[in-house]
Amino acid sequence: MADAVFTGPEPDLADLLAARPAFAMHAQDGLCFESVPLNAIADAHGTPTWVYGAGSITARYNALQTAFAKQDLPIHIHYAVKANDHLAIIDLLRTLGAGADVVSIGEFMRAQRAGVASANIVYSGVGKSAAEIENALTAGIGQFNVESAEELEMLSALATRANTTANIVLRMNPDVDAGTHAKITTGLAENKFGIAAADIPAVYARAAALPGIDPQGIALHIGSQILSPAPYAQAYAKAAATITALRAHGHTVSVLDLGGGLGIGYQDETGINLDAFAAVVKREVGGLGVHLLLEPGRYLVGPAGLLLASVILQKQTSRRFVVLDAAMNDLIRPALYDSWHGIVPVDAALFQGAQTPADVVGPVCETADCFAKDRILPNLPQGTRVALLDAGAYSAVMSSSYNARPRAAAVLVANGNFSLITPRQKPEDLWADESIPS
Repeated sequence: MADAVFTGPEPDLADLLAARPAFAMHAQDGLCFESVPLNAIADAHGTPTWVYGAGSITARYNALQTAFAKQDLPIHIHYAVKANDHLAIIDLLRTLGAGADVVSIGEFMRAQRAGVASANIVYSGVGKSAAEIENALTAGIGQFNVESAEELEMLSALATRANTTANIVLRMNPDVDAGTHAKITTGLAENKFGIAAADIPAVYARAAALPGIDPQGIALHIGSQILSPAPYAQAYAKAAATITALRAHGHTVSVLDLGGGLGIGYQDETGINLDAFAAVVKREVGGLGVHLLLEPGRYLVGPAGLLLASVILQKQTSRRFVVLDAAMNDLIRPALYDSWHGIVPVDAALFQGAQTPADVVGPVCETADCFAKDRILPNLPQGTRVALLDAGAYSAVMSSSYNARPRAAAVLVANGNFSLITPRQKPEDLWADESIPS
């Protein structure tokens, strides 16, 4: 099962671009992204290169805000940094009004470096270490999403020792099937995340009694790449019931963290309907009088990024192989999740050419180093360039230097111009900090 559910035949190249208004194929310039020719980026910075669009991110952020404004439902967005942790991306979302949702001290420090105030950062994650908690406490973090009774006890001891108070919400595991890939579901009882819903009242009461702890509400997160509002409705209904029960026992509940996981379209699906999602939130929890937080990641940045690559060669055996200079060390999602990414030639003439099935692969010495099988594509001669679409989320952040391959460069497109935001790693950088003992 892929991390998205597709119906019908694969879309052709024209359909892929028609569904993505940030792209246009120009007869002379070739494929353009937010009005910038991708060939110009490749000429300047080589390949493989990540390309992100500031205009696309801004538009998606505004669309999410608008959906909740239609419901007259105030909500605060905390960008899930794990989706794409580039400083330029975090900074852009900060300027739009977003806080940050982090799951490690590294992400916390990245968000700070990008200018996000500590008080506007939510710290999630099932395995926060004592050192990480101490660092976040000292910095004045806004909220801890506590994932277990054991973590709560550790947090209380550390906050008391630091003579401070930790603002916390308890992450409830609602045991709801989000209908997504098994590797990215987070709200089932069998998953490692959160506290069972039945245990929340006792743990909340314990939190209220502990020194150094200010319990403010609950949080939940049921998975990633969710395309239907239905599982959210089920989870939020359980959250509303839990909040009502907590208040009946005299507890103050002022915060509800709705999590994230909003799905996007990778192939022929349209992604989650934001208006329908916002309506579900309004219906299920809008009357609770709580401060609502949302933690989107993929929705904001997934369609706003691509991986620009060049063809090393085409190899013909019993199958046609198109070998790219990008590989699974750059974009591991197809190998890890059977993910589908659109692949579009940058050259306008090739875009119009006759098409035949091809396996699109990288040069890494793993059979799993495959971006697509039997993809219908035109002839792609050596040196021609392709764009792997919808690669703005869970892509560069998961890259590695496997096979001693330097990490790719990254570029941000904004207002018809592009800027290098990460230089290409040099081979010698891979061993710069290593030593050989005598």
